[in-house]
Amino acid sequence: MRRLSPQAPPVGILTRRARGELSALQATVHALGAPRNAALRMFVASRHSITPLAQHEFWLEFSWLDQEYRAAVRRLAQFCQLHKHGSPRSLRIA
Repeated sequence: MRRLSPQAPPVGILTRRARGELSALQATVHALGAPRNAALRMFVASRHSITPLAQHEFWLEFSWLDQEYRAAVRRLAQFCQLHKHGSPRSLRIA
């Protein structure tokens, strides 16, 4: 006979406002990811073909874009942690 593991709480439903916020956070992560990835590709591709000063400029550009991207991912993760069981208002029975 198979043992049943303790069940996780059911996944709740997000309110319309929370869904909108989630959508905006996801869009921001996606929008910041593309230029970050492009800057990383340029940085890596240029390693042996440009001057050290120019390489440093590529690194600074990537670093700045990476910080913005990481901040957006952090905000999305915080939202997910806060709403992991749905929105409190959406669970009320009227």
